[in-house]
Amino acid sequence: MNEITSALECLTPEQLEAYRRDGYLVLEGRIAPDVIAACHAELERLRQSARTLTAHTDEIDLEDSHTPDDPRIRRVKLPHKQAKVFDDLMRSDAILAPVRDLIGPNLRLQNSKLNMKSARYGAPVDWHQDWAFYPYTNDDILAVGVFLDDVGPENGPLMVFPGSHKGPAYDHHSGGYFAGTMSLAAAGLDPKNAVRAMAPAGSISIHHVRIVHGSDLNRSERDRAVLFYEIAAADAYPIQGSMGMFSSLAEFDARMLCGQSTIEPRVRDVPVRIPQPQPPTQGSIYEIQKQSAVRGFARAM
Repeated sequence: MNEITSALECLTPEQLEAYRRDGYLVLEGRIAPDVIAACHAELERLRQSARTLTAHTDEIDLEDSHTPDDPRIRRVKLPHKQAKVFDDLMRSDAILAPVRDLIGPNLRLQNSKLNMKSARYGAPVDWHQDWAFYPYTNDDILAVGVFLDDVGPENGPLMVFPGSHKGPAYDHHSGGYFAGTMSLAAAGLDPKNAVRAMAPAGSISIHHVRIVHGSDLNRSERDRAVLFYEIAAADAYPIQGSMGMFSSLAEFDARMLCGQSTIEPRVRDVPVRIPQPQPPTQGSIYEIQKQSAVRGFARAM
């Protein structure tokens, strides 16, 4: 990991050590209630816009059970481009200060997404490593999850295997194609050892790009929406063949969130598997994982 030499902005030394040891953190009370309320207002606007949809778009990924009369969204794609509140939050110290403490002052956006698990049917995400989708020259990359709702054991919390970020890059292929999910049994991981990341609305989770994680379907009567910002150190560059490529240096540098960009990648000895060949059917992680015989969680009826 990148050595952090400056004084910590908001994390304690104990939290920094916990992240390095376990590969994840949960920080309560990071996001103000009025910001959470503004995010929910945008969510409702997006739900209403889904009433006109009969298929996925570049902005919205629909639940399999979606109908125009009963609109069901499972993911908002690139939410920071769809509403100012999501962009402002992404660039705020509420998000960036703990990230700077963990991977340094120069930060670049890898991706953003808003995963919605509506009560009683919100879709699961099978076990995987984000690293399987977009390996870089170093692994100072993480995802910040903003809890827009209270997250408890029954409404599909993020589940992680502590310490798995120090292990191998696991095989996420099926039938000769990249499928975006892995077998816990083949990896020697026991699901009983997974830890749930749970906290009230306004909290954030942070997980390392190589940690094994997933989330069950929402079995509760409560919605669960989590806004994810995937952030990389500016000197991490995507490896050829990954799903995190950029179209030009100008476009890549336009993703800078703070600090300075560089054209000198930092290369570290990290395990890599290239996500190729790509699956026959493209789409979000939900569509990619459907093409695998591996199922980590049950599906909603």
